[in-house]
Amino acid sequence: MNTPLAIIIGIVVGIGVGIGLAFSILKKTITRNTSEALKNAQDEAKAIKKKAEEDGELLKKEKILQAKEKFLQLKGEHEKMVSEKNQQIAAGENRIKQKEATLNQKMEELNRKTADNTALKEKLERQIEANNLKQAELDKQTSIQKAKLESIAELSAEQAKEQLIQLMEDEARAEAMVTIKEIVDEAQNTAALEAKKLVIKSIQRTGVETALENAVSVFTIENDDIKGRIIGREGRNIRALENLTGVDVIIDDSPDTILLSSFDPVRREIARRSLEKLVSDGRIHPARIEEVVAKTKKQIEQEINETGKRTCIDLGIHNISHELMRMVGKMRYRSSYGQNLLQHSKEVANLCATMAAELGLNPKLAKRAGLLHDIGKVPDTEPELPHALFGAQLAEQYKEKPEIVNAIGAHHDEMEMTNLISPLVQVCDAISGARPGARREVVEAYMKRLNDLETLALSYPGVVKTFAIQAGRELRVIVGAEKVTDEQADKISFDLSKKIQNEMTYPGQIKITVIRETRSVNYAR
Repeated sequence: MNTPLAIIIGIVVGIGVGIGLAFSILKKTITRNTSEALKNAQDEAKAIKKKAEEDGELLKKEKILQAKEKFLQLKGEHEKMVSEKNQQIAAGENRIKQKEATLNQKMEELNRKTADNTALKEKLERQIEANNLKQAELDKQTSIQKAKLESIAELSAEQAKEQLIQLMEDEARAEAMVTIKEIVDEAQNTAALEAKKLVIKSIQRTGVETALENAVSVFTIENDDIKGRIIGREGRNIRALENLTGVDVIIDDSPDTILLSSFDPVRREIARRSLEKLVSDGRIHPARIEEVVAKTKKQIEQEINETGKRTCIDLGIHNISHELMRMVGKMRYRSSYGQNLLQHSKEVANLCATMAAELGLNPKLAKRAGLLHDIGKVPDTEPELPHALFGAQLAEQYKEKPEIVNAIGAHHDEMEMTNLISPLVQVCDAISGARPGARREVVEAYMKRLNDLETLALSYPGVVKTFAIQAGRELRVIVGAEKVTDEQADKISFDLSKKIQNEMTYPGQIKITVIRETRSVNYAR
């Protein structure tokens, strides 16, 4: 048992001694390698330091050289700049010297001229003194001669001057009256001729269709059975249609015909189209009637807007208010004395543009005023003002130019005219209304107006016969030559025109012609 233990102990001791020897050898080896590595690192560091110092010296020398080169370059540029400045200063000094020399020369010339002027002034003063002496002597001689003339003529100078001035004034006034009469006569003849040419040319160049409107629209149906369906049970359908459209629906014994009566063309058109849709659809009852009438009103409103827009585009009128454009569209469903209002307004607009171009006025402005002149006839509400004044208010409200506002308000002489466009619109309105076939009048009213004209003229003393001609546009009055003088005939014509203007209502204007003639009749037998 002791022997193995001793062996084990010996082995352990041997192993420990071996490990110690091994650590000792390894330590010596590491120490030796570390010393060599440290020495090598030191040598390498010294070499790097030496190389860095050498590179630094080279870089330092290079930078110094670059700095010297930059300095030399800047120095050369500075010297060049200084040289240029010196040259500029020298040139400026030369210019100053030249200007100074020129100024000295001008000063010498000015001094010389001043001396000459002084001498001339002295000479003129001497001449003025001499002239004053001569004038005094002349005034003295004039006074002496004037006194002699006054004693001979027994008139003072002032009295003679007044008589001469009066004589010259009388002669000038007589000559002026003759000249004025000739100018007025020539202007009247020329103006009448030119006005006729201008009106005829404008009418020839302007052609607008005339549409006559009635107060009744006729709706044609296929058979009389539809009448009962339109009337409905106990008349509820026809009552609903009349209440919704504001139109009187007249169903009588006329075959295949229904009458729609209303003074409002828009309402009649709504009723006609609504009936057309109801009959074609076949469903006729109050609820359906209300639906169809509402849709038709909306459709008519759209057509009114489209008509106004298209009319303005066709006439070349731009930048007009949407509300005024809608009123222009409403003119399509209005009439005046049977003449369609939209066609009448378009005709007046074209006539105004044509005449304005001939007269050298603004044709676009005249055309705009012509189109809008009757805008007061299509209001959404019933105004208390005449349509011309109400139209002027509408135009002013929607920012139209003052010339157009005045032309609208003055085309029936209800407002004072302030520009040349206003009488132009008035004339063109009268031309469009007076054109043959344009308007329809009731025969009784037409005949009454002619009789009233003739009766009014016969009420003046000395009037023998009267004739209303040209559809009441002209009144010819024949007076007795032995009872009425030429001056009285002029007065009758003037007074009669004023009386007709104040007491009667008529379209356009009426020409009054008073005829006074003397006839000497004999017979040779």
